[in-house]
Amino acid sequence: MKLLFDENLSPSLARLLGDLYPGASHVCDAGLERASDTIIWEYARARDLLIVSKDSDFHQRSLLLLHPPKVVWIRRGNCSTLDIETLLRRAHTRLQAFVAETEASFLTLE
Repeated sequence: MKLLFDENLSPSLARLLGDLYPGASHVCDAGLERASDTIIWEYARARDLLIVSKDSDFHQRSLLLLHPPKVVWIRRGNCSTLDIETLLRRAHTRLQAFVAETEASFLTLE
């Protein structure tokens, strides 16, 4: 399971979570800063990446277009990078189950 962090999340998350989510990257790593949601969606689809975002637009897109790619929607207000890192560490088993689920297009973490 390879995560692609959206622009609204810290680029450092890929490094911080690399032990648990090898191959994690940020849209900036791919040169996609300020790219449209459509371009990010297609990039993730072509590379079998799981989009992680605080943006409801990806959640809505996953409802319309289904998957791939799958979307992890983080529903937290203002919070630190450490809070997001902790959330994703605690949710690792849930994310594994989500990826294995053939019908689910998005997972909400709060």
